[in-house]
Amino acid sequence: MRKVLIAVASLLASTSPALADTVVIRAGSVLRDAASEPSGPATITVTDGKIVSVVPGSPAAPTGAREVDLSGKTVVPGLIDLHVHLTGDPGTDYRNEAVEPDEWGVVVGAKNALLTLRAGFTTVRDAGSAQYSGFSLRRGTAEGLIPGPRIVAAGPALSIVGGHGDTTGFREDVHSVLDQGYTCTGPVECAEKVRKASRAGADVIKITSTGGVLSQQGRGLEGHFSQAELESIMTTAHSLGLKVMAHAHGARGIESTVLAGVDTIEHGTFADEAALKAMKAKGTYMVPTLMALEGVRARLGKGVYTPTVEVKGRQAVEAAGKQVQRSKQLGVPVAFGTDAGVFEHGRNGEEFALLVKNGLTNREALASATTVAAKALGMEGELGQIAPGFSADLIAVDANPLVDIRTLEKVRWVMERGRIAP
Repeated sequence: MRKVLIAVASLLASTSPALADTVVIRAGSVLRDAASEPSGPATITVTDGKIVSVVPGSPAAPTGAREVDLSGKTVVPGLIDLHVHLTGDPGTDYRNEAVEPDEWGVVVGAKNALLTLRAGFTTVRDAGSAQYSGFSLRRGTAEGLIPGPRIVAAGPALSIVGGHGDTTGFREDVHSVLDQGYTCTGPVECAEKVRKASRAGADVIKITSTGGVLSQQGRGLEGHFSQAELESIMTTAHSLGLKVMAHAHGARGIESTVLAGVDTIEHGTFADEAALKAMKAKGTYMVPTLMALEGVRARLGKGVYTPTVEVKGRQAVEAAGKQVQRSKQLGVPVAFGTDAGVFEHGRNGEEFALLVKNGLTNREALASATTVAAKALGMEGELGQIAPGFSADLIAVDANPLVDIRTLEKVRWVMERGRIAP
């Protein structure tokens, strides 16, 4: 009997929970959030992916804890990019869509997820991908199978037939083969496609409310959906607990989308006073993606784009940045997003200097990628701050970003959900 009891005890010991994984970070300075000032030397304790404490000085570490020496660095909350396309790279010929399988997008996405993480972005909103590639990446980074940020994934965007987001530029028989089934006409069909996206696993609904710069449709950058269709999309998504992000360039397209109840406007390139007043009244966030137009600017006139895209690209580049200036003047919240994929992944941090160039303070720019972005996601109790109970999403930089915003372009160390980036 004694041998049996010993064997049982041994088995129970082998199956009992492992000791908590604790990491102690010795920081030269900690900037807890964008509204704070940097501290002096401080110690951040992380257990099982959550921040447990942030205390001054260098107290003794718990037994068995790993220690990280960042005594020469400023530790800042992990950054959030609300608009990326992990499965794509810039300058790709649109005809590749008819050649490359969706699985290739996961390979490209894994590469770009690591680049994005190393750039300091611990959470991203993937703003459009093939049916399951973005969702596969989301699972891979969540389970730690591939290094990358937390991914809030939209999957395929909803669009009108022949509009931005639909397959365009091919013969009709090719369109029918490439179509992923997310175009809609009329309120009933648009509601159905929102439900389809929800069923497939979308965390957020992405719609293309207006024409787009890089698609082959040549009818400008104004509104696409009818008001009834927009209202159907918003009502259905919100009833399912999903936020809606809208690609929108033209002013009237922005205004109609906002009046229908959208949560964030992506790009907002030609937003005028009427559109921005509607955004202010509705509490809609502006996600300006200025780096996207820098990516377009670098490729104009070089034979990269078709003539259709060249025309729209020049129009958009000329207006770049004005939406940030006007948003600040009218009190519209600006949240950080880059449209990485239109330019090279890993350069996301260059958006900060563009935001400052166009009127935000360093503090406002940092907030746009931390507390403001977290609120836009509905995750303000989990992300955007260094505080007990928050996810251990942390980065280390050489200087105080409130003084030198460009220090965020060269992130030296990253932790995402308690995992140190390779």
